[in-house]
Amino acid sequence: METRQFRTLFISDVHLGSKAAKADYLLDFMRHHEAETIILVGDIVDGWRLKRSWYWPQPFNDVVQKLLRKARKGARIIYIPGNHDEFLRDFPGMHFGGVEVAQKMIFEAGDGRKYLVIHGDEFDVVVRHARVLAYLGDWAYDAAIAINVVLAAVRRKLGFSYWSFSAWAKQQVKHAVNFIGEFQRVVVEEARRQEVDGVICGHIHHAVMEDMDGIAYINTGDWVESCTAIAEHFDGTFELITWNEIRGEVGEAEDEPAVFEGAEVIEHALKAAGKAA
Repeated sequence: METRQFRTLFISDVHLGSKAAKADYLLDFMRHHEAETIILVGDIVDGWRLKRSWYWPQPFNDVVQKLLRKARKGARIIYIPGNHDEFLRDFPGMHFGGVEVAQKMIFEAGDGRKYLVIHGDEFDVVVRHARVLAYLGDWAYDAAIAINVVLAAVRRKLGFSYWSFSAWAKQQVKHAVNFIGEFQRVVVEEARRQEVDGVICGHIHHAVMEDMDGIAYINTGDWVESCTAIAEHFDGTFELITWNEIRGEVGEAEDEPAVFEGAEVIEHALKAAGKAA
C-alpha cells in the first residue's frame, strides 16, 4: 500500500493506557499516512485508567515515538487534551518534544473555511454534571451484572421477589442518556456561536461527517473500536478513514471491554446487564 499524503490528519480517543487501545492499528495507519499537520483531538492518553492500574506495553511507546519522529521530520503536531488526559490542560501553549498543547483551536482549512476544534467533553452533561458516572463507565458493565446476580441471590434467600438492579439503574440515568443525545446539536450550536463553518471533535467515539443546518459536524471517532481518523486533502475537503475496514476487522480486547463515553457507557452497560438478568 502506498503512503498517502494529506494536508491535515485529525486523530482522537486512542486511550493509551487501556488494554482496549488498538495501538498496532494506529501505528500501521501512521506508516501509510503523512500530513503537514497532525491534530490530536483529545484522550490520546487514558490518564483515568493509568491512575487505577498501570498498563503501558511497548506498542504504546511506539505510538508516542512515531508521533515524535513525525514532529522531528517537520510535521506540526497539536495536542488538544480531552477529559481522560485533562492533566495536559494545565499546559496550554507549551511544547513537548515538538508537540504543541492547546485547549482548543480555530482551524483554517485549505479552502479557507474555518472549524472549531475541541475534544467535546465540555459539552457532555454526564461528564460535567455527573462526573462519578463518567468514571464508573469503564467498568459499569461488569459491575451492573455482578450487582444484579448478588441482589437476586440475597433476595431469594430472604424470600423476596425478584428485583432488577439494571432496570432501576436505567430509570436513574434515563435523563442523562437523553441529554447526551443532544451532544451533536450543542456542539454545532457552539460552532455557530463562534461564527465558524464547522466543528471537529471526538469524545463520543462515533465517527461521522454531516451537515447540520449549514454547519459541518465532523467527529474523528476512536482507536479502541472503529479505528477512524479524519483526513483533510489539500483542497480543503475532508475524508473519513476507517482503518479497520481497510486493513481487516479489529477483534475485541480479550482482557478488557471497549471504552465508551459518558451516558453512552451507562446505556450500553445497563442494556447488557438487563439482558444478562
